[in-house]
Amino acid sequence: MPSGSELFISTLRQFGVTHLFTLVGDHLNDVLRVADRQGLRLIDVRHESAAAHMADGWARLTRQPGVSLVTGGPGHTNSITGVATAFATGSPMIAISGMRHSKLGERNAFQELDQISTMRGLTKWAAIPPEPVQLPFYLRRAFTEAINGRPGPVHLSVPFDFFSAEVPATAPPAAPVSLRPAPDRQDVERLLDLLSRSERPVVIAGSGVWWSDACSELESFIEKASAPLYTACLGRGAVSDLHPLCFGYGDPSLNRAAKKAFQDADLFLILGKRIDYRLGLGGPQVLNPHAQIVQVDIHPQELGLNRKLELPICADIKATLQMASGGLGSLPGTRRQEWLRNLRDGDRKWRQALCAAADAGTPLHPAAVFQALEPGIPDSATLCWDGGDFVHWGRCILRARRPGHWLRLGPLATLGACLPIGLAAKLARPAQPAVVFAGDGSIGFYMAEFDTAVRHNLPVVIILGNDGCWGIEKQLQLGDADARASGGEKTVACGLLRSRYDLVMKALGGEGEHVERIDQLRPALDRALASGRPYCINIEIRSARSPFSEYQLEMRK
Repeated sequence: MPSGSELFISTLRQFGVTHLFTLVGDHLNDVLRVADRQGLRLIDVRHESAAAHMADGWARLTRQPGVSLVTGGPGHTNSITGVATAFATGSPMIAISGMRHSKLGERNAFQELDQISTMRGLTKWAAIPPEPVQLPFYLRRAFTEAINGRPGPVHLSVPFDFFSAEVPATAPPAAPVSLRPAPDRQDVERLLDLLSRSERPVVIAGSGVWWSDACSELESFIEKASAPLYTACLGRGAVSDLHPLCFGYGDPSLNRAAKKAFQDADLFLILGKRIDYRLGLGGPQVLNPHAQIVQVDIHPQELGLNRKLELPICADIKATLQMASGGLGSLPGTRRQEWLRNLRDGDRKWRQALCAAADAGTPLHPAAVFQALEPGIPDSATLCWDGGDFVHWGRCILRARRPGHWLRLGPLATLGACLPIGLAAKLARPAQPAVVFAGDGSIGFYMAEFDTAVRHNLPVVIILGNDGCWGIEKQLQLGDADARASGGEKTVACGLLRSRYDLVMKALGGEGEHVERIDQLRPALDRALASGRPYCINIEIRSARSPFSEYQLEMRK
């Protein structure tokens, strides 16, 4: 008879799983041996949360659930931040934890913990299988929950004795199916009517466009409708920022031209994007209060959550855009040319302002760093953005050029997460570069994953801006009007050492170099991309308030 581990791993393979993101522990020894024997690739990390972040990153890149497998107790609790990040992002990962023996509940067994309670508020579904023979059933339920409706993480805690138990052979379960509702034709006709009457429409595309695999449909739709597009979240790059109808980030904190456009628009078509804090919760500070809003989302709870809608459409975005494009032939686009000219003029002025912020002094200004780097970053590179002022300058300046090649932390803004996400990008796309942008603050959270990159031969390029501080918090403290009024000029708990993170990478077996001058940047990037090794470029920068921090201060007034 097969063991529970064999049943468990064969079911994962039946569902198309090829990689497990893990950190070894007592609860997992049996199942990990079987996984290795059955040909799954084990990516063992240095912190369990990194395993969850990598599974999340894998899911975002492949549109297939990523699987993390960690031990129970503290291994389980360590993974929680990664699971919470996936939940906020809407990423279909399967978070599996080992746990104490099935017969020792409530008896103070080793590493005993109420693991399900800790996960219920952070996942779409969480459960403990009642017996080993039901592992395939619970795995199928987990995958089905993860991929249907709004994607998201699910959790299973599995008693360790289930993995070693003998179980009767059973037929493999059918692979889970994702069901995506089609739009109502009357809703689409109403959308087209609103669009035909609009003189200043704006399309905002978010992650739902990526999950629906609707990037080509989106490009066709905006071209037929002569409608300007702004992108956000996993929607970045769904249509290239170089397209004449794409105006970059749909986030006013990073794109001041978008802020002006959103104030002037008379119709918003919001596709797979929450009307969340980035859009001012739909309030008048960001979205024109007199504009009509059409929101298309597969998750009905999102529709009209923060702003009254003219038309909610609960449907798959790909199917909605296909149906809408079929009715766009007679729509006039000529009267929108002035609107488009105004938007292009605003976009040009905003980019000029960004360029003007850079100067040639030292330490280097972050804007100068990204202007120097942009020509050397291949279009095929997957760009993974962490948090912090240095990174936000890059998000403003660099353009998103390809679908699925622009990864962010997500709404939870989990600092540090983009290093493990970047490692997942290199795994999913081994022939394409993966570039991680981080600050000296955020890199500290998962710096031990430099070791993971080396051991698993994942040659990510880390562009690290080092200003010796927690940059955003420093700028927010310095910009606080109340603190200035009371004579406060110093910052609290914001200082860091200007450490040589490139030497840390070298000590762990990778490569790196230290950059202090602008003329060193492009050669360093070229060497990093050509090295075939994990590579950290440690750049000495000055602390410079980014447009993101400026926006945060403005919104607090």
